[in-house]
Amino acid sequence: MAIAKAERLMNLALCLLGARRPLSKRELRESIEAYLEAGSDDSFNRMFERDKDDLRELGLVIETVENLDGEVGYLARRDSNRLPPITLDAEEAAALGLAAKVWQQARLAGAASGALQKLRAAGLPEDVDPYGAHGALEPRIPVHEAAFEPLMLACRDRRPVLFDYRKATAARPEPRHVEPWALECWRGHWYLAGFDRDRGAERVFRLSRITGRVRSRGTGFTAPVPDVVTVRETVASWAGEIADRSALIRLRSGAGYPLRAKAVKVRELGDGWDELEIPYGHGLDAWLVEFGPDVVVLEPAELRADVVDRLRAVAKG
Repeated sequence: MAIAKAERLMNLALCLLGARRPLSKRELRESIEAYLEAGSDDSFNRMFERDKDDLRELGLVIETVENLDGEVGYLARRDSNRLPPITLDAEEAAALGLAAKVWQQARLAGAASGALQKLRAAGLPEDVDPYGAHGALEPRIPVHEAAFEPLMLACRDRRPVLFDYRKATAARPEPRHVEPWALECWRGHWYLAGFDRDRGAERVFRLSRITGRVRSRGTGFTAPVPDVVTVRETVASWAGEIADRSALIRLRSGAGYPLRAKAVKVRELGDGWDELEIPYGHGLDAWLVEFGPDVVVLEPAELRADVVDRLRAVAKG
C-alpha cells in the first residue's frame, strides 16, 4: 500500500472515530488534506468510497446515518470498534514470545518487538519463558534473498508480481508473472507458491533463483486462492522426498554426498565409481543434473532420458 494512501486511510479512520456525531462527506473532505487536493467532486467521491470500503474490509465498523439536516453522515463508534480484553494462558503467551524472537532481520525485528511490548502492556506475562526447558535454543528464520520482502508484502496485499527466474537446469532466467499466495521456509530455503499466469497453473519458486528486482503489477488476481497452500509438500515431492520408485545410478567416488545420504544400497565398482540405489519421486531428474558429469543414470530408462534431455537443454543455452 502506498504511503499516501495509508496516511489518508488513517486520517479518515481518526476522523470517524473521534467524531461525536455523524460527519457528512463534505465535512470529511474539509477535514482531510488529501481530499481537498482530490480535484473534482467525482474524483473525491470515488476516492472516498474506495477508502470507506478499504476501512470496512480492514475491520472498522462504519455506520451510515442521516443527520438533522437530512444529509448522509458517517460515524465509527468507539464501543463498536473496541477489541475485547486480551487474555492469554501460559502456552499462548509463550507461543507469542517465541514468534517475536524468530525474526532476526532489522525490518521485521522492530515490528515484532513493538507488538510484543503492546501485548505485555495488555497483560502478557513478563516471566513467561518462550523456550520452555530449552532456553539455550534461539530459533531463527534466515532471510538472505532480496526478493523476500517484496514478495511477503505482495502475498499480504494480494498483488501480482513479475520477476526473472532461473530454473536449476536453465542457463538464463525467464520472466514469470505470478499471483503470489504464500511464502514458506523448508530446510533452510524460502519458497513462494502462487499462480503462474503464463503457464496457467500453480507453481512453486525457490527465492534464491529469483534474479533482479521483484516488480508489482496493479491488476488483481485472476485465479482463486486455495484454502490450503501446500508449499512444503510440493517442494518435498519435487525434491524426491516422497519416494515411490527406485533408481540405480553410478556416482563418482568422493562426490555427491547428498545422494549418498539418500541411498539404500551402495556398491563399489572400482575405477573411481560407485553404484547407488536411491528411492525417489518426482523431480529427481532435475536434482541429478546439478551433479553434472559425476552422475550417470543406469535405470530406469525414463529417468535416464529425462536427465539427458535436461543436460542437452543446458548445453544449448
